[in-house]
Amino acid sequence: MEAEKGKYIDKFLKKADKAIQEGIRKADEALEEAVEFGTMTAKQAAKTGKELRNQAKIEREALQKKGILKINEGLTNVKNITSNTNDDLEVLEKLGKLRKAGVITEKEFQAKKKNILNRI
Repeated sequence: MEAEKGKYIDKFLKKADKAIQEGIRKADEALEEAVEFGTMTAKQAAKTGKELRNQAKIEREALQKKGILKINEGLTNVKNITSNTNDDLEVLEKLGKLRKAGVITEKEFQAKKKNILNRI
């Protein structure tokens, strides 16, 4: 009877050892796949990050160009307004001299002055 128990124990231990070895092999395979997947994921993340940085750079440059154009447009408008205002003031001064010289009437002067001041 003791001999039979020993055979069963040996048989059980061999099965257990085989099952453990199979489990280790499967765990190693799963670990290798996980490492491979992690590497692929890291590479994809790096590629996507690079693409996003490049896209952000392109968009930043486009916004800067648009901003510069808008600023220049605003400066041009300001220069035009200032220039027109100076021209209008010169015209008013000339009209005042013409009124004093009697070339135009007070009524004509006031009408022209009103038009010019409305533009300013």
